Amino acid sequence: MAPAFIFPPNLHSLEEEHQDNRFFAQNHTNIASLRSSDLEEFVKGVSFDLSDRELFCIEDQDVFDRVYSLVKAFSALTPACKFNIVESLRSNFSVLLPNVDSISRLSNSAQDDDYGGTGDAAMLERLASHRNAFKIYTFFLVHIVLAEEASCNATTTSKPAASSRKKLPINAWNWEGQRGRILNLIANSLEVNLSLLFGSTDPDENYLSFIAKNAFLLFENAVLLKGSEAKDALCRIIGSIATKYHYTAQSCASIIHLLHKYDFVVTPMADAVAGAEKKYADGSLATSLIGEIGRTNPKDYTKDGVGAENIGRFLVELSERLPKLVSTNIGILVPHFGGESYKIRNALVAVLGKLISKAFKDEEGEVSSKSVRLRTKQAMLEILLERCRDVSAYTRSRVLQVWSELCEEHSVSIGLWNEVAAVAAGRLEDKSAIVRKSALNLLIIMLQHNPFGPQLRIASFEATLDKYKKKLSALQPEEHAENGHDGLPPGNEPSNEDEDASSINTEVRLNEQLDSLPDSYLSQNEERSAQKDNSVPDVGNLEQTRALVASLEAGLTFSKCISATMPTLVQLMASSSATDVENTILLLMRCRQFQIDGSDACLRKMFPLVFSQDKSIYEAVENAFITIYMTKNPLETAKNLSNLAIDSNIGDLAALELIIAALVSKGDVSSTMISALWDFFCFNVPRTTAEQCRGALCVLCMAAKSSSGILGSHLQDIIDIGFGRWAKVDPLLARIACTALQRLSEDDKKKLLASNGNRIFGILESLITGSWLPENIWYSAADKAIGAIYTLHPAPEIIAVRLVKKSQSSLFDCGESNNLQPGEDSGITHAPTMVQVGKLSRYLFVISHVAMHQLVYIESCVRKIQKQRAKKEKLGTEANSDDGSRPAHDAPKDTGINAELGVAASEDAVLDMLADRAEKEIISGNSAQKHLLGYCAPFLSRLCRNFGLMQKAKYLKNPELQAAAMLALCSEANLQLLFTVVESAASETVRSNCTIALGDLAVRFPNLLEPWTENMYARLCDPSASVRKNAVLVLSHLILNDMMKVKGYINEMAVRLEDEDDRISNLAKLFFTELSKKGSNPIYNLLPDILSKLSAQNLKRESFCNIMQFLIGSIKKDKQMEGLVEKLCNRFSGVTDINQWECLAYCLSQLAFTEKGMKKLIESFKTYEHALCGDAVMDHFRNIINKGKKFAKPELKSSIEEFEEKLNKFHLEKKEQEATAKNAQAHRNKVGSLEGLIVDGRNEEENAAADTSEDGEVIDPSVEGPQSDSIVKPHSDEAEDQSTISSDVIQSEASGEEILSPIVNQIELSKSRGRKSKLKDQNGVTSARITTRSMRSRRRLELHLYLVLVLSFI
Repeated sequence: MAPAFIFPPNLHSLEEEHQDNRFFAQNHTNIASLRSSDLEEFVKGVSFDLSDRELFCIEDQDVFDRVYSLVKAFSALTPACKFNIVESLRSNFSVLLPNVDSISRLSNSAQDDDYGGTGDAAMLERLASHRNAFKIYTFFLVHIVLAEEASCNATTTSKPAASSRKKLPINAWNWEGQRGRILNLIANSLEVNLSLLFGSTDPDENYLSFIAKNAFLLFENAVLLKGSEAKDALCRIIGSIATKYHYTAQSCASIIHLLHKYDFVVTPMADAVAGAEKKYADGSLATSLIGEIGRTNPKDYTKDGVGAENIGRFLVELSERLPKLVSTNIGILVPHFGGESYKIRNALVAVLGKLISKAFKDEEGEVSSKSVRLRTKQAMLEILLERCRDVSAYTRSRVLQVWSELCEEHSVSIGLWNEVAAVAAGRLEDKSAIVRKSALNLLIIMLQHNPFGPQLRIASFEATLDKYKKKLSALQPEEHAENGHDGLPPGNEPSNEDEDASSINTEVRLNEQLDSLPDSYLSQNEERSAQKDNSVPDVGNLEQTRALVASLEAGLTFSKCISATMPTLVQLMASSSATDVENTILLLMRCRQFQIDGSDACLRKMFPLVFSQDKSIYEAVENAFITIYMTKNPLETAKNLSNLAIDSNIGDLAALELIIAALVSKGDVSSTMISALWDFFCFNVPRTTAEQCRGALCVLCMAAKSSSGILGSHLQDIIDIGFGRWAKVDPLLARIACTALQRLSEDDKKKLLASNGNRIFGILESLITGSWLPENIWYSAADKAIGAIYTLHPAPEIIAVRLVKKSQSSLFDCGESNNLQPGEDSGITHAPTMVQVGKLSRYLFVISHVAMHQLVYIESCVRKIQKQRAKKEKLGTEANSDDGSRPAHDAPKDTGINAELGVAASEDAVLDMLADRAEKEIISGNSAQKHLLGYCAPFLSRLCRNFGLMQKAKYLKNPELQAAAMLALCSEANLQLLFTVVESAASETVRSNCTIALGDLAVRFPNLLEPWTENMYARLCDPSASVRKNAVLVLSHLILNDMMKVKGYINEMAVRLEDEDDRISNLAKLFFTELSKKGSNPIYNLLPDILSKLSAQNLKRESFCNIMQFLIGSIKKDKQMEGLVEKLCNRFSGVTDINQWECLAYCLSQLAFTEKGMKKLIESFKTYEHALCGDAVMDHFRNIINKGKKFAKPELKSSIEEFEEKLNKFHLEKKEQEATAKNAQAHRNKVGSLEGLIVDGRNEEENAAADTSEDGEVIDPSVEGPQSDSIVKPHSDEAEDQSTISSDVIQSEASGEEILSPIVNQIELSKSRGRKSKLKDQNGVTSARITTRSMRSRRRLELHLYLVLVLSFI
């Protein structure tokens, strides 16, 4: 009988001999010393013995030693040798496994026939041989797998590219297939009944630990787990060991270790655990794992982020595979919701979502079990709702994603639907972009899967709900009557034990009834309610009607909830996050699909987003536009676009023009759609209105921007319809027709001038000088008409002269009512005394726009001449170079001669002189040779300077006169007047116009406007929102286009970030965002100056914080952040105001600190140590320290901790000094009050003594003089002593040292007493003198009492 085989710790340990008579390798062969031919013969011999002899030959010492030698040097074998030895071992082991069952049957029969005899011993010996062979084959096969995997990993690491690209030969060693077959064989061996083979229910610990250890070791190989065969085999091995053979505790520890260490084992390990539970119907492994995870300290997951993420993924995978088992053990995991690791909370949220959707679908069971399941589900839903307010944005986002999955799977009941919708609507205002994105997606999914129908109009729901409420109230009395006849006897009332069951049944039944109602049912009811017939269709009995009413109420609430989010969605479309904008547009499109109230108006506000520089936002708007407004039917599309153009404002029209032009250039606008638009314009479509005609022409003009030939086919229609009778029905049609004339191609313009030139110019002239257009439309139409004249006419100044003359003649030849009389100081001479205000406004409008267009026309002519000259020179140069008869060097010679003579320069000078003269004729009336517009300039200047006349125009409710006059006045010669008007004009329209005009002047005359920069910035503080908005736009244009330097008044623009008008605030944010993209971010250099000026203004603290937070957030570079740390710290040294200290500290706390930034802050401690006495300043520094600790390395972290201790120490010292200074000041105030009281008392006593001496004292006249002197001196000495003492007290108090009672000079006192006694002996003292002495002693007593009182205060 061979010795027992015991699994050694490793392969080499088989060479060691043990005293317990175990199998070991006695005579192993050195394979490395064999030649290749000898090695092949050696392998063939071993394979022959294994295949030819019986299965137990592996117990033979010689065979065992030779197999051990080959396995030990397996990596050095040739592929053929590897194949032979592996096939021999695998085939023998596969044959051995079925013999285990036969041995079991034979052993049972042998025990029945010969119990306790020789057969029993033989059977035991046979079992021992089987057991040894089983172990040896298992041992060698496992080590072959380990050796080959180690060899493959080493080869892959050293030469990954070469090994992956080479193709293996056909007869090569295919290890992947062999590996899968070996591992499957080992897994099959574990599924055999090994209880008889090992003599107990479970195999011995040595075998299980060997299999488990190596199985988990192979699980660490990511490449191995990619193969499905090997992965499934390993999962079966682990599941069998842990579940069938009760190796659960050790397996659980190994699984947890692997999950913490490797992320690629999560899914295979979940498969292994779930497979074990399904195969053996035993969830002990899963339960143990959940319990181990639940018992782990939540702080451990905070330290190990990777491990927490892997554990969380494993729980999610496990809950998806084993939902019921996890639901019974979920209570162990719930406490981890209170942990700090958001990754674990994210995973638990996902687990709850999987359980809610999968663990409660089983409808079988008793009522009590259903009650328990419903309560568990309700508790999970409540946890999910609570987690929507989690402190981590990642968890909040994950919760909303889980709710989206539940809504898609229809796992949210109608009763909970509105609560989820309210939570999602609230999360739209979350500070985190990922949470807002998840909330938007949740609302989209809720609309898509809503149980209330395809139409969610509030009015329809309310109408239907009212009808069914009446129906329900009519059914309830009948039901009560039936209940009265069929009710229970008084003694048979339901007991309290059945209340829960009955309530659960009621809830289940109500949910079933609500869910059983089809989605289209409500929409059908809405359609029926819209009809004239007010009858309500019968839906069944009382319970079904009540369920329908409840469903209608829930649908109405849901519709109102979504409709209430429209203002928030409008704000999100202005978000800086592209994902916010894209998802908001998707949600609005879904809202429009379900007819949510307000969705159409919100969608209109997405059009300006086409001007965004973010390509994704532009594409989102364009796709939404195509989806909503462009259909397969050309007529319907044309109608949609026409209606859209009619209802749009100026900004929307500009955006619409950009979209349509882009679509035309891409070819997305077909020719049939263009034809449909022309049909609407030409009234070829029945019931077409004048507004639709105008809208169609407007869209055609937009399309003509990309393809100008679109308008050429209907020139006659544009003239006849655009300026015909339909223009009187819709006056705006004439303005659009003028725009169409300007969009014509060059060929179409020539064709129009040739056929209808005189007619079209006559129409345009009559439009400008006529009065058939309404007053509010004439100005815009006249502007377009003047532009059309300058676009079409070859010499537009000829018609412009006629326009100005006709306007002037119509102005000064009228004498109607509503007239103005120029005052004495108006400066207008040789003019009619009465003018009509409306015509004066039109006249000023015409001359100003003619001047502007004439200026543009002159510039275009100059550019045209320059281009022609450059083209001519280029052609001449090319002709000279191509002419072979002329030498090539003659052309450069001619060019050089012209350059020396200055011919080109003189031509440029002449051209510039002519352009300058033409401009002066327009904008100046002071030149010697005045032209038509030059004559108007003095009149216009005097008119604008006549403020009394302008105020009278305002009083006559004609602000157009002021507006037109100011616009016409705008020139560089009237800057002072313009700034006076822009500051003092009462009309906000005038101030807005002047602000815009000043911006235009700044573009053309930047040097003249530079001294007035402060005045231009002052418009940002205008009380009118319109003026502030235009000021922001003008300054943004000038600064961003480098036409104006960013001066020291930029803080006024920063204040507009917190403007009460949201549009102004958004424009200011846009300005600073674009400014931060220029160069190296100018905000970095401007920020300290802005901070100083804002901290000195009377801004609210919240507004200041918001402004600085936005500005600091626009600085992204770490180097600039570090520079700001140094700049802000240096600002502390020159500031003494506590408020400015707090502002500086707040800005420091908002910086994104790096290691260098923290070091600079620590090094600059001396600059701000004096400011640490303030609690608010200290709080901001604590926030900085907390930020630094999060990213700091150990060395920096220790420095930060020392810095924190230093800050706290200085803070306490400064607080103590401040408290001491306050106490000293309070003491000074008290001492001053006491001195005042004593002085007042002494004055009263002196007055009383003086009265006594006058009444009863007798004085000798002979000694009157000396006596009086002797009486005054002691009083003065005494006063000096008292003042000296008081000064000592005050000085000691001010120094802050301990105050002691002063020492009286005894010598001086004795001298004074001697003098007093001498005077007494010489002169004699009367009774009145005794009174004076007593008063003096009383004062000394008061003085001592005063000192005692002072010391008591101290």
